[in-house]
Amino acid sequence: MTANIGRSLRRFEDARFLTGRGRYVADISVPDALWGYVVRSPHAHARLVRIDTTAAQALPGVHGIYTSADLLDLGPMPCMAAVKPLIIPPRHALARDRVRHVGDPVAFVVADGAEQAREAAEQMLVDYEPLAAVVDARAALASGAPQVWDEAPGNLAYHVERGDADAVADAMRQAAHVVELDVLNNRVIVAPIEPRAGIARYDSASDTMMLELTGQGLHGIRRQLAEFVFKVPLERIQLSAPDVGGGFGMKNFLYPEWILLLWAARQLGRPVRWEAERAEDFVSGTHGRDIAACAKLALDASGKILALDVAMVADMGAYLSGNGPGASVVAASTAQGGVYDVPAIHVDIRGAFTNAVPVDAYRGAGKPEANYIIERALEAAARALDRSPAELRRQNLIGSFPHKTALGMALDSGGFVENLDAAVKRADVAGFVARREESSRRGKLRGIGLGCFLETSRGAPNEGAELRFESDGTVTIAVGTESNGQGHETAYAQIAADRLGLPIESFRYVQADTRLVKSGAGHGGARSMHMGGTAAVKAIDAVLAKAKKIAAHLLQASTDELEFANGRFSVRGSDRGVDLLAVAESARDPKSLPEGVVPGLGEHVMNMSDAFTFPSGCHVAEVEVDPETGETTLLGYTAVDDYGRLINPMLTEGQVQGGVTQGIGQALLEHTVYEPGSGQLLSGSFMDYTLPRAEHLPGFDITLIERPTMANPLGVKGSGQAGCIAAPQTIMAAILDALRPMGVTRLDMPATPERVWRALIGARTSRSAHES
Repeated sequence: MTANIGRSLRRFEDARFLTGRGRYVADISVPDALWGYVVRSPHAHARLVRIDTTAAQALPGVHGIYTSADLLDLGPMPCMAAVKPLIIPPRHALARDRVRHVGDPVAFVVADGAEQAREAAEQMLVDYEPLAAVVDARAALASGAPQVWDEAPGNLAYHVERGDADAVADAMRQAAHVVELDVLNNRVIVAPIEPRAGIARYDSASDTMMLELTGQGLHGIRRQLAEFVFKVPLERIQLSAPDVGGGFGMKNFLYPEWILLLWAARQLGRPVRWEAERAEDFVSGTHGRDIAACAKLALDASGKILALDVAMVADMGAYLSGNGPGASVVAASTAQGGVYDVPAIHVDIRGAFTNAVPVDAYRGAGKPEANYIIERALEAAARALDRSPAELRRQNLIGSFPHKTALGMALDSGGFVENLDAAVKRADVAGFVARREESSRRGKLRGIGLGCFLETSRGAPNEGAELRFESDGTVTIAVGTESNGQGHETAYAQIAADRLGLPIESFRYVQADTRLVKSGAGHGGARSMHMGGTAAVKAIDAVLAKAKKIAAHLLQASTDELEFANGRFSVRGSDRGVDLLAVAESARDPKSLPEGVVPGLGEHVMNMSDAFTFPSGCHVAEVEVDPETGETTLLGYTAVDDYGRLINPMLTEGQVQGGVTQGIGQALLEHTVYEPGSGQLLSGSFMDYTLPRAEHLPGFDITLIERPTMANPLGVKGSGQAGCIAAPQTIMAAILDALRPMGVTRLDMPATPERVWRALIGARTSRSAHES
């Protein structure tokens, strides 16, 4: 039987997506559903003086208009981040007394149709008393800044230190070289292809609230709704998600709209639906990144790293989202120092409240920020020491395993040196000088940049999976991880087909439904194959153990005499055997079972594990800059990556391409702009916020090297986030390499044409002033 693991099979789910048979929330027809509309604050910071709904209530088709006064029996939304000490001001589904960012929900209108709900919202009168706003994290922590929350003096949400400050200070004193730089990991608007949407129903007979939503991590959202907000038994709330058009982390969390939908459906006894408009999602869905850092890198006279000292300020926005502080504190700390042997690390992290949209996990969630810091610091060190950036990195790469980092991460495997050497060769770094000269003859500036990355994959610990043999001969795989474009329907079937020796078409994948999937921590942290795949393997093993007992009974043999291969149990040394599907059929008949065996062939198993895996790689980018306009063209992009054993190489490469593209977007294009003072989001639509398009992308040269990990039985390491962890620093290194001959040594993301042009003009002006 041909092995399925390792084959580049096309995604099974693509057939329905490409033929218009995908089923998203907006596709679900609910004839008797009412429509909800969220009234949002136009101010970044203001007191709520008065809300007059009289005229709106009088409009035909309006069933209800709700404000915070109607929801007083509901609890605030929790922040589940494992960060202490942490100030968590109350965040309610509708603002009480004050609004704290543009887009803050103020009221919820429910009407027969979407346009009627909008019209009613426009008839409402809301009086605000504007207050001073602050939309920059560092400014928010400065003395005299507008106070976002009385509960958080000085706008400080948390102040956490990790690592060994004394050891780092000693190393800094002894160092031959100390390189210091400030870097900004710019705020990004997540913008998945499908905006958030939901449909809520209420069953009065069972007193159960049900919500179909564009979500990830449904079991976690359900628990927060039941335990913290509605304060009802868990089984009284059920969540499900149909196909989800991308998430990148932002759909992992509890949002006010989910609460409003459930509350209104229960209140009115009718289904209620809501679909965010794109501009609405820009000011209400969580944003990503937005961390400013000051890094100091200590090196000895030979260039060997001695210590890394990092001070970070993370913008939390107006509220703490479900795991908001986790990215900057927990996740980032696992990747500080990247792929390098850094003997001592100290990190000082402060989280600031601002009058901006809350920030939470976005593809990579802390790991991109940590890698960006060390890579930019090493690039600066190479220039300061007049060393080759590749050679300085090579000198400091972790070269032997297992290895324990300064912050306690235990790396079991890797080939960091090999990755770098292969990337340098494939990108033809040796031939770059000739290519630069050719660009120069055309009046263009050419640069090449290299960047390494270390991903720490796991996300939430523990995961569950269930395997069930159905009466029609199919096998159901129900896993607590949730796909929103990754290809889980295909990858899990590849695993199960190999383990069970059954045709790959036999399997049916079930996810994202709390009624059908017993447990799960959802998607995030590149955890699906590492945590969910391992859970599936354990469920398969448990099923086979039970099936073996039944097969032995049917064959009148002992379990020790049986062997299993190609979907069949056989008595060793004989021609007697029974197929697994026949065993499953017999398992339904209690008369065919040995004593003590429960009817049915299916098992739910928990993979209780907190183990990390460590994907890694080295990327090289080559750019050309037009000095007259500042426009940057990405000419080539090379990646040599290690994701352990590959279940489906084609799907893995697709994940890498997507991640790199998002990293390109952050590095070159995606500029989230708030107006100081007013707090208005100036980049509030795709007219002002640029996502990468095909024209911005080069051909990718991606090499995947398989170095299996021992952290799970599949040997997988996780590939979903790595591309956007590596790309930003790689592209910025290339751009700075192109600009350095013109005197530009500092540039923050995104490197838009205007920013690059201004940097060139600034360097030219500075040079002219110096010469005069």
